[in-house]
Amino acid sequence: MQSFSNKSLKEHNTFGIDVKAKTFISITTVEELKAVLKKQYASEVFILGGGSNMLLTRDINKTVLHINLKGKEIVNETEEEVYVKAMAGETWHEFVLYCISRNFGGLENLSLIPGNVGTTPIQNIGAYGVEIKDTFESCTALNVQTLELQEFSLFDCEFGYRDSVFKNALKGQYIITSVTFRLTKKNHRLNTSYGPIEQHLAEKGVQEPQIKDISDAVISIRQSKLPDPKELGNSGSFFKNPVISMREFEELQENYPELPGYKISEDEIKVPAGWLIDKAGLKGFRKGDAGVHTKQALVLVNYGNATGQDILNLSTHIQEEIYRLFRIRLQPEVNIL
Repeated sequence: MQSFSNKSLKEHNTFGIDVKAKTFISITTVEELKAVLKKQYASEVFILGGGSNMLLTRDINKTVLHINLKGKEIVNETEEEVYVKAMAGETWHEFVLYCISRNFGGLENLSLIPGNVGTTPIQNIGAYGVEIKDTFESCTALNVQTLELQEFSLFDCEFGYRDSVFKNALKGQYIITSVTFRLTKKNHRLNTSYGPIEQHLAEKGVQEPQIKDISDAVISIRQSKLPDPKELGNSGSFFKNPVISMREFEELQENYPELPGYKISEDEIKVPAGWLIDKAGLKGFRKGDAGVHTKQALVLVNYGNATGQDILNLSTHIQEEIYRLFRIRLQPEVNIL
């Protein structure tokens, strides 16, 4: 366990925002986590994982606990399936590659998503037609008041679109320490129909794709559209794709017949937020060092010295423009602090 005072968090958030933590402690074991929480009330700490899904707009006048728990193991397996547990501080993409290298299927569509394993259930991360809930078996989390570990099942987590019980009823009450996934060992259920995956595979001449082919395709597609946070500060998709009624969608299509949509129920349809932002003429828009990425309108970027407030002001401007044009209210996917 290492402790620092007045530490910059620039290297600990993917936007590269230079705010400071009053105290910064790197937690490497569950015992260390319990020891710190015994000395401090939960309200006096700020939990930090990979820093990939947040926008920091101010200094943090609390003790920042960096959850740096490492380790992964197979906890159970059958002829068809394998249950793999990863500690919360494991880098998500490295964990995905670990599974693919062993021919464990289910996470390949989620390749190259930034962040750590421990935060994936909170957000129910998703990409290319797959979400965490599709392979999630359980997670273990520490109750910050009782300091007892509790296991949460798929049902317990109440997963929704970029949502879970940890963002709602149990917000701030638990710290996830590990996550267990149920993956396939054979007869993998490949998902290639969402987005340009099929087109990419066809271009590569892949007729019978394996899970690594899917992962390679997703990585290539993401790299072509999304900036590397190490080179250009960003947090991936900044806004959720809005869900609107079928009636609203049909009315919008009268003016915008090319408007894409993905039906999620008889009465609801999901609209790509990036398409709306692009159509509003905001792709590549920039205010100082805060901007909309030139290749993917759903990604806001820090060109160097933007503050968190600069990024927030830009996001507000986008929300106002989208509502003015389409009467759709965009909601942030990132956590704004």
